[in-house]
Amino acid sequence: MSLRLGQIVDALGGRLEGADRDTEIQRIAPLESAGPGDLAFLSNPRYRSQLAASRAACVIVAPGMREAALERGACIVADQPYVYFARVTQLWVHAQGLGARAGIHPSAVVDAQAQVHPTATIGPLCVVERGAVIGAHTVLKSRVTVGERCTVGARCILHPGVVIGADGFGFAHERGEWVKIEQLGAVRIGDDVEIGANTCIDRGALDDTVIEDGVKLDNLIQIAHNVHIGRHTAMAGCSAVAGSTRIGAHCTIAGAASIVGHLELADNVHISTNTVVTHSIARPGQYTGVFPMDDNAKWEKNAATLRQLYRLRERIKALEQARKDDQSATQQ
Repeated sequence: MSLRLGQIVDALGGRLEGADRDTEIQRIAPLESAGPGDLAFLSNPRYRSQLAASRAACVIVAPGMREAALERGACIVADQPYVYFARVTQLWVHAQGLGARAGIHPSAVVDAQAQVHPTATIGPLCVVERGAVIGAHTVLKSRVTVGERCTVGARCILHPGVVIGADGFGFAHERGEWVKIEQLGAVRIGDDVEIGANTCIDRGALDDTVIEDGVKLDNLIQIAHNVHIGRHTAMAGCSAVAGSTRIGAHCTIAGAASIVGHLELADNVHISTNTVVTHSIARPGQYTGVFPMDDNAKWEKNAATLRQLYRLRERIKALEQARKDDQSATQQ
């Protein structure tokens, strides 16, 4: 199946130049490997050399790249080429009928007291427990578990192996043994949330764990009990958030970053890869804390020195001030 360029611009906007509206697109492809029947995109000007060499039938470009694109052939001019490309992929899936079909797979287990919207999709081997709610047009891929009383909003996608509402890691210590704290809360997930494969979101101990609208979580992420993640925040793979931490809206957490418990991160905070967040962040911005790898003995010495940097800084400031005072006294 194919799409005509005219169909694409009619559906998504943009300005088609240098091509007939009836030109058929057989595939969406990377710029460097696209062929004569393919649609590609260029969002980063650094890859301009690939644009000149591309054999694509048409390339999506920003207004600033229009002239360069027309020198090699047809283009669709869009203000945000990468976003336009994303919309094209959605249009392609819809046109090809590749999306999930509503209904409950015969191998899924759905409790009689769960509520599944008629337009939702429950995939093979899923489990939806008592009192759980699955919203309209939400898709649970294979082997997803949604625990008791947990709520998943509308238009969400939960990829294979996701577990919503397992018990949080809560224990009280008594005479060398651990006493389990029953996790009495649930998980509340908003609308338009996407959760990657094998990611786990624990239920709250007392209050609910909350994932607000538009949050995007990658694969293999751990969200502990009573965490609250603000709308449209995105987290990359293997990141983790400990219990009772609140993350604001429009934040990004890069891969393998860790956030300890009982902290608060403001809106628009961006955490770099492998960073360990150990204190609350009140101001928006980019935060990084990666200590370079070394052999262990050297690393321990460097880490010990690093702890003394502030004290060393204060000593240097005091010495500099004393030196200035001495010079001033000498001049008098």
